[in-house]
Amino acid sequence: MGSRVPVAGALRNGGVARRLGRVDARLEGWRSGSMEETLKFVRLVFVGFIALFPPVNPIGTALMVDPFLHGLDRSSRKAASVRIALYCLAICTVSVLVGGWLLRLFGLSLPVVQLAGGILICRMGWQLLTSGQGAKDSHPASDDNRGIGDVEELLFYPLAFPMTTGAATISVLLTLSAHAQTEPGWPAYLANLGALLLAIVLTCSLIYFCYAFTPALLQRLGPQGSTILNRLSAFLVFCVGLQIAVSGISNLVHQHWQPR
Repeated sequence: MGSRVPVAGALRNGGVARRLGRVDARLEGWRSGSMEETLKFVRLVFVGFIALFPPVNPIGTALMVDPFLHGLDRSSRKAASVRIALYCLAICTVSVLVGGWLLRLFGLSLPVVQLAGGILICRMGWQLLTSGQGAKDSHPASDDNRGIGDVEELLFYPLAFPMTTGAATISVLLTLSAHAQTEPGWPAYLANLGALLLAIVLTCSLIYFCYAFTPALLQRLGPQGSTILNRLSAFLVFCVGLQIAVSGISNLVHQHWQPR
């Protein structure tokens, strides 16, 4: 009878050890799976941010937007930059969630948006180039301390759209959104969508910092350097608009005319 007790205890201990081993294996699998999912999420955020950077180009666009915000005091400049960044955030978020559906609802295509936006940007660039004294000097001296109310009507259109987030940005977002829907299952889709939205937030944060602190760069250049840079930015505005319009025309031709 006494010899049976150690045997039963050994069996019980062996069963507990096996159960603990299975629990450890499950925990290890959960940890490795969680680490893989985290790395995948971070990779998607990075890919989304890198994909959005070229069409948004917050550093270069900040120099083109600066003539429109010239003369604002520091607090008004920051407030205007916040508004532009929030408008861009709203545009990008809507584009990801319902952008394709809205375009189909109104019967619009991206080439048409490109063409219309390009023409209007060209018009603004031409006005800046032909203002006589350049973009920076086109405002009278009394406007050196303007408030945000003086540029209120420009913040969404054309500064946020289409100058900062235009048809190219919407096209990239629609592509990334379609890619996020390729994996089966709602958890995977929500994770991909969350990574894309986080990349949009990071991009819009960079837009704010670039737009808000452009005067610090211009001050280092001096008056003459600032004048040259603003005239150059006005020329770039015109060129960017022309390029967008030409791209829209090219895409329209490819859509509606195919050689046989």
